[in-house]
Amino acid sequence: MIRVLLADDEAVVRAGVRAILDTDPGIEVVAEAGDGHEAIDLARRHRPDVVLLDVRMPRLDGLTALPELRRAVPDAAVAVLTTFDEDEFVARALGGGANGFLLKAADPRELIIGVRALADGAAYLSPRIAQRLVAELRGGGLSRHEGARARVTALTARERDVLALLGEGLSNQSIARRLTLSEGTVKAHVSAILQALDVENRTQAAILAHDAGLTR
Repeated sequence: MIRVLLADDEAVVRAGVRAILDTDPGIEVVAEAGDGHEAIDLARRHRPDVVLLDVRMPRLDGLTALPELRRAVPDAAVAVLTTFDEDEFVARALGGGANGFLLKAADPRELIIGVRALADGAAYLSPRIAQRLVAELRGGGLSRHEGARARVTALTARERDVLALLGEGLSNQSIARRLTLSEGTVKAHVSAILQALDVENRTQAAILAHDAGLTR
């Protein structure tokens, strides 16, 4: 069962999102919060698998609450639940540790797909948000570091682990020892990383890892 914490100051939005998630028998909304402070408290209490976090909330907004939520429940995936005109917050939220973005007005199936992907350890960007993000990257609207952080959200959690060690200059053999994986598995992860990030070699991937803040 995927346990979800829903944080939004609008009761009608919470009710609508809950109704959508309730259609999936594998998802349970375990708590609802009306602001960032309440979201942090409820996250500590209920230990959800996924937190859906609104950007604009009273007392403590979602972007300010995000880093504290990451510390409070480090194993949970935190996704920003946003409206389309709030995509200017994408880079800031990704830098704060968000695992993805979901749109309130999206197709209900997209919300369920996103929650399931997040629970599985993958990052998830609503296709419309992803399109806007790609346009910003192509147009130079994001800084190099913000762009790098946005790009690595396409990776799974394990792939980000591999990328971080690759960015530190480790060989496949050393990465395998560090992560307790087979060398063949690491090689497969590296190939998937290069493809997902659209880079040609390990050097370019290492630079991207450094720009994204993954390396020590």
